[in-house]
Amino acid sequence: MAEAINRGSYKQVTLGDKWDVIVIGSGIGGLTAAVLLSVYGGKRVLVLERHYVMGGFTHTFRRPGYEWDVGLHYIGQVQDDTSSVRRAFDHVTGGKVRWNAMPEVYDRIIVDGQTFDLIRGLEQYREGMKRYFPSEVRAIDKYIAAVQSSNRAAGLYYAEKAVPELLSRIAGGLMRAPFLRWAKRTTGEILRDLTSNRDLMGVLTGQWGDYGLPPAQSSFGIHATIAGHYFDGGSYPVGGASSLAAAIAPAIERNGGRVITSAEVANILIDGGKAIGVKMAGGREFLAPIIISDAGAANTFLRLLPGEMGCLNSLRDGIRSIPASLAHLGLYVGIKATDADLGLNGTNLWIYPSFDHDANVARFASDIDSPFAGLFISFPSAKDPDFTNRHPGRSTVEVVTFVPFEAFASWRDTKWKRRGAAYDSLKQSLAARLQAALERHMPAVAGRIDYAELSTPVTTRHFMNYEKGEIYGIGSTPARFGMRALGARTPIRNLYLTGQDVASLGVVGALFGGAISASAVLGKNLISKLTKPLALL
Repeated sequence: MAEAINRGSYKQVTLGDKWDVIVIGSGIGGLTAAVLLSVYGGKRVLVLERHYVMGGFTHTFRRPGYEWDVGLHYIGQVQDDTSSVRRAFDHVTGGKVRWNAMPEVYDRIIVDGQTFDLIRGLEQYREGMKRYFPSEVRAIDKYIAAVQSSNRAAGLYYAEKAVPELLSRIAGGLMRAPFLRWAKRTTGEILRDLTSNRDLMGVLTGQWGDYGLPPAQSSFGIHATIAGHYFDGGSYPVGGASSLAAAIAPAIERNGGRVITSAEVANILIDGGKAIGVKMAGGREFLAPIIISDAGAANTFLRLLPGEMGCLNSLRDGIRSIPASLAHLGLYVGIKATDADLGLNGTNLWIYPSFDHDANVARFASDIDSPFAGLFISFPSAKDPDFTNRHPGRSTVEVVTFVPFEAFASWRDTKWKRRGAAYDSLKQSLAARLQAALERHMPAVAGRIDYAELSTPVTTRHFMNYEKGEIYGIGSTPARFGMRALGARTPIRNLYLTGQDVASLGVVGALFGGAISASAVLGKNLISKLTKPLALL
């Protein structure tokens, strides 16, 4: 098993002081950069993870009889083994991760009691939307064309982040411009150009939780990326989300690298304007000629680096000017019954009180006793055919809703599991509301819940080290995509950024962020390697 290979907690292993590369964080972006540098660059890579498990938002957590994913709920484009996304996953995992396709209806959007099914396959999706909105046929066609146009233009935008610096300076503006024509406008602005039907707009943006900002705030570029990503449906890794990290880590270690948990980096060491290593929370220092941060742009530039660095002033100002993506509540539910017993097939549910997502978010942000801005209900055990082998006779459900961090800000500096009676009371109240909503929409689980546990934005802050408990890093606003300094290269020599803030958000975005980062380090086009069939390399 991968977990038994040369891996352990920081205080329980013996480590050398010098490495070829140090990666801060073991999210999919950090692990991808590390494995590519190991395989294609022959580098000895030290990956330092502050959490006690590796994988970032692809890790799972367990309670007796149950396990849940924390961030990977479904992935698109992997059911086709010729797609660039599937090939990229196959490369970094050595082809060891199998994928289980979700049902034909992968997402079901429920708005004020009305149901809209998103059906696998672009033409099926198109025809389904037209059946729901027969008077909006032209608008639906124009919408799909806009999504496709934005996504075609995105290729050059992201490629510019990986090309050699000289080429970027010469041609970068031209490479970025076509995508920015879409990305510099909000999702709401583009949709209002296509239709005046508010209900249609609400359904077309019903997956906004996949990118963490409602239509009036999000860039259409990220909306198009996510919507197009799922046109052919979704899949889930067999064995659960943690199978990704477990498959990647051994390749790093075979070349002399290490993946270490419970290893918190306090700051990045700078000498003569270049990164030379890291200092751990306990004071020990590790040195390397290449430092890669998977801690997120805000953590990297605002907290891990010295305060007085003139070369970072503009970048820091830009990061501070862009809001973080939204924080969330997550209710993890365990049931002593199988998915077959409960009639659960894995279709995700998106549930909203009205078609106006921005109004829903604003209302809940001002009063968390008002109806939830939206609910995402996911069924991880139903998506994973191996779950019954690990936990026979059980099933799991997750209920997620977005919530303002400000509602929990007063507990930001308290200790996990010791936050006080007021916090516990608020958690119990919100957990009861989320459980009631689950039982209302899924009556088969009513009265059968064996275990339920709520995570809050300060839980996310504690484990993932995001300042405001955000799950998608820097918010995907138009300004974020217009910020050219957000990329793998940084103003500090030998320091690189990886993960979802480099490219796009989510697990796939973080993976390609890792590929961009490794390409920048080695001066090689590793993205083209990732999109070739594994057997050809």
